[in-house]
Amino acid sequence: MTNVIGKSATRVEDKRLLTGQGKYIDDLGTKVNTGHAAILRSSHPHAYIKSIDKEAALKMPGVKGIITGEDIRGLVKPFSVGVMAPVEYYPLAIDKVRYVGEPVAIIVAKDRYAAEDALEKIKVVYESLPPLVGIERALEEDAPILHENVGSNIANHREFNYGDVDKAFEEADRIVKHKFNFPKYTATPVETYGVVAEYDPAHDQYTVQANFHGPFVIHSIMAQALQIPSNKLRIIVPKDIGGSYGIKAGIFPYIVLCGLASKLIGCPVKWIEDRQEHLSSSASGTDRVTYIEAAVENSGKVTGLRMKMIDNVGAYIRAPEPASLYRNHANSTGAYDIQNLHIDAYAIMTNKSPTGLIRGYGGQELYFPLERIMQEVAKELNMDHADVIRKNLVKEAQFPYKTASGGTYDSGNYEESFELALATGKYEEFRKKQEEARKNGKILGVGLACIVEPSGSNMGYITVALTPEERAGSLPKSGAAEAATVSMDPLGSVNVRISTTPSGQGHETVAAQIVSEVLGLPREQINVVAELDTSTSAWSIASGSYSSRFASLGSSAIYYAAHKVRTKLFKIAADQLNVKEADLELEKGSIFVKNNPDKKFSVKRAAGLAHWHPTSLPDGMEPGIYETYYYTADVAQAPNEQDMINSSVTYGFVADMVTVEIDPDTAEVKIIDYFTVHDAGKLLNPLIVDGQIMGGLAHGLGGALYEELAYDKNGQFLTGSFMDYLCPTAPEIPNVTIKHTESPSPLTPLGAKGLGEGNTMSAPVAVANAVSDALAHLDIMIDDLPLSPTRIWKLMGEAKEKVTTP
Repeated sequence: MTNVIGKSATRVEDKRLLTGQGKYIDDLGTKVNTGHAAILRSSHPHAYIKSIDKEAALKMPGVKGIITGEDIRGLVKPFSVGVMAPVEYYPLAIDKVRYVGEPVAIIVAKDRYAAEDALEKIKVVYESLPPLVGIERALEEDAPILHENVGSNIANHREFNYGDVDKAFEEADRIVKHKFNFPKYTATPVETYGVVAEYDPAHDQYTVQANFHGPFVIHSIMAQALQIPSNKLRIIVPKDIGGSYGIKAGIFPYIVLCGLASKLIGCPVKWIEDRQEHLSSSASGTDRVTYIEAAVENSGKVTGLRMKMIDNVGAYIRAPEPASLYRNHANSTGAYDIQNLHIDAYAIMTNKSPTGLIRGYGGQELYFPLERIMQEVAKELNMDHADVIRKNLVKEAQFPYKTASGGTYDSGNYEESFELALATGKYEEFRKKQEEARKNGKILGVGLACIVEPSGSNMGYITVALTPEERAGSLPKSGAAEAATVSMDPLGSVNVRISTTPSGQGHETVAAQIVSEVLGLPREQINVVAELDTSTSAWSIASGSYSSRFASLGSSAIYYAAHKVRTKLFKIAADQLNVKEADLELEKGSIFVKNNPDKKFSVKRAAGLAHWHPTSLPDGMEPGIYETYYYTADVAQAPNEQDMINSSVTYGFVADMVTVEIDPDTAEVKIIDYFTVHDAGKLLNPLIVDGQIMGGLAHGLGGALYEELAYDKNGQFLTGSFMDYLCPTAPEIPNVTIKHTESPSPLTPLGAKGLGEGNTMSAPVAVANAVSDALAHLDIMIDDLPLSPTRIWKLMGEAKEKVTTP
């Protein structure tokens, strides 16, 4: 059973999923008296609620009850946030609505049809207020204020200085700078939000089934909002979640809302979100404005960076924001050796839907301006973009590399991976092809991007939102703990319980591979339990499926839990065989003496003794085999007084090369080929790895070319269906070539790092660089996404007009 880890094993999950046996939130059985909920949402972006008349709706057939903000006032506290601004956010609007789609009332009826019909009978009187949509407009003195008690639209503001930034800019040969805009877009999983909540008045306890995926620090936030001890809120997450990509962290207000509805109306409450609700009101990534300046030597070396980053968190800053602003703090300089860094960071609020986790959160927003400015440096110096990248990449001899802001890049050979990407994509050959094509009226371009992919977030990174003085007044936060339990039953079968709440990534398969190798048992003999129950599972506040944390953290917890079982089995076998543990080996279900293989003891028998004959166990050993391990990494420390933070445990690397052709008649961007090289340390299952890469790339291409949650200047939501919110489908996915290099992490027992988010972060800017390169002859600046034909057509037209205007 050796060398199971690292093999391309097929997924154990797929049989049930492909045969329709998956158990998603809407498949779970409900009690006979369960009420079905529908939510009335605001049609105004910014308005006072003057009155809500629900009498006619209450008289509708099948309606069990209706709850408004007034009904929950006093029953629920505003959700706590990780910043000092006193933003009050509730699961229902109470006095004021602040975005189109904000919940105003919830109706519970005998079925969803009756609930939807009754929604139309509720009459709400609003007093409209001026809407606020623009990011920079939010910072102006005369801007409409969303939260009067805050006094401004700034939810958080921090400024950071690392190294000697002023000196770097004073001594620079050139300064290259620009402003970049990154759009607000989302994740669109196949399965939307779903909640089944039941309140038990006898014990003042809530039991909730929901496709919430963590981080489970939000469990505490929900309990505090409900004003109950945390053990009175039981959350059960099913083993099957139809995708998440981070976005299902944002379900927590609806968990509280449905719990309150169950308590007030007196029946279990089920709510399944529809697609229009999901697009308008679930969660999204932040839209960001970045002003970036690079201090540059004539050689192409960048010696300093200044970045002003303004994140729009929507109408309310809510947990875990401002995660998008600070999750990549340690890797703010990306893959480049730049030790002088100034960051001016803002999280501001506007009349758009609230933001949260989304695949790669904060990464795509960071790398869009950073990698675009590196291409602009090349243009300014009349150098090849690849040469500027080569000049600035962190070198192999520098690992472990300490970033300016406190990150520790654990391992890597960025130059090797980048050169592999260029060689695979035949970079020099394409350059020649590009010149020939231009003579024939064709517009070709090549884009490059190199990014560092953080994985396994250190929970302490979010406290960088606070000043050192503010942090000193509360409990320090650090770590990235994950738990796993491995047990053996009396017949020697193995159960593995994980708390990473997978949403399609194949955690069950990889968990089985790890335990199979450690215990020397067939993978088929290992059952992995992926659902999480906060009342019975081993979990931590960091548990969940986000930040690509399974490979670095989840797998480590499983590995060490399996080794605890292995150690116990060896102790039992050594005692029975009258030998030392060090003399034993394990293979194919047997523990045997190394120099005498015939002297052996089966794993099944050792497990049986632990259950059936505990008095025969070595002195001091507990009966049974049930081992839990909580794993974290020492490198995940709290930020220090200088705001240095290693915001993730491990750091991978991605090098992309993409080639495009732009149709001169339609301005449509066609991706010819996409080449991507990943260094994620030891690959636990290459088959699953490549699937994750393709998924992340599809998401990244959506952000590059198609996807945007758009609002008009009046704050009205414009992209409420897939007719208007465009997602890439199979025909839009280009030819993709995936290559790997492996620099095992010295920090994880298996050497693994995460990689599920890499191309989500890199693809938007790689494509933008390719389009910029293609249109270089027109001197067009690409500083906004998505790169739709309409946007590119406009840019081409403006550029041609400049040429012809005397």
